[in-house]
Amino acid sequence: MGRVPNVTRADALAALRNPLAFIATRWTPDPRTVRRAALAALVMTVVIVVTGGAVRLTGSGLGCPTWPKCTDDSLTTTSEMGLHGVIEFGNRLLTYVLCAAVGWAIIAARSEKPYRRGLTRLGWAQFWIVMSNAVLGGIVVLVGLNPYTVAAHFVATAALLAVATVMWYRTREGDGAPRPLVGKAVQQLVWVLTGVSVLLILVGTVVTGAGPHAGDSSEVPRMPVDWETVSKLHAVLAWVVVTLTFALWFVLKAVDAPKGPLARTRELFLILLAQGAVGYVQYFTDLPEVLVGLHMFGSSVMWIWVLLVLLSLRERPAGGTSVPAPGPAGRLEPAAG
Repeated sequence: MGRVPNVTRADALAALRNPLAFIATRWTPDPRTVRRAALAALVMTVVIVVTGGAVRLTGSGLGCPTWPKCTDDSLTTTSEMGLHGVIEFGNRLLTYVLCAAVGWAIIAARSEKPYRRGLTRLGWAQFWIVMSNAVLGGIVVLVGLNPYTVAAHFVATAALLAVATVMWYRTREGDGAPRPLVGKAVQQLVWVLTGVSVLLILVGTVVTGAGPHAGDSSEVPRMPVDWETVSKLHAVLAWVVVTLTFALWFVLKAVDAPKGPLARTRELFLILLAQGAVGYVQYFTDLPEVLVGLHMFGSSVMWIWVLLVLLSLRERPAGGTSVPAPGPAGRLEPAAG
């Protein structure tokens, strides 16, 4: 290990003005470190989805009845609040872990040489989505688990998953101009698949908002739609996604596409079959909490793989225009490399 340089008064002032640039001038992470940091942020986002589902399925949504404190008099849960308070407060604490993971991803991306502005912006996009969703989560509690705010909370998390997935994928690519690996017709088919998948997720939030798992043991309003009807619509959309995925795999085989898109499409097809099996079992067994939680986890994995299929349709080699990195005082400095 080399000698740690002395920190002067000027260095301290520069660190206060722009701490990220200050760190970047003194640390160059290995590309694997940047990939791991982005992957950690993605994994923590999935964890938040699962633990958020656990809060709902255990009826702990109002375990902490107010926000940002847990109660009017306490920042943390109290013994009188029981297990529900522990579960809800624990999920709130995990938001800080998510923030730490996103922060690590931002620092690693900002410190990579040469400087990759697009990668750093993806990290900051995650940060602002997390902050916005934390406020939205507080609103969910303050309005007594209104099903529309709960649905918006999950949709925002799906957006966070999308940005985290793109950032993780981009850490494995260069910054050259993207080159398509398949024809335009195949690209359009994948965009249709992506659009229907978004619709599937949105309808899934309506199924949850109209269903029996309100997120609290007390009386909580539900969406005024017929749960059976919207569940059947959700199932139809799921079968459309499965059909499109199989058609995409068939087309990719027919045009002798590269291994990347073929492998991601095959993996997505298997994930969809498993997710469909869980969905049907939970439907015909009166929605047991464990299966509903597993279905929520599966929806996150499915969404990640839909995006991986979309991203795998092109390649971005190393190179591209070198972007100057902002210095500690905010000025631009030449990029290394």
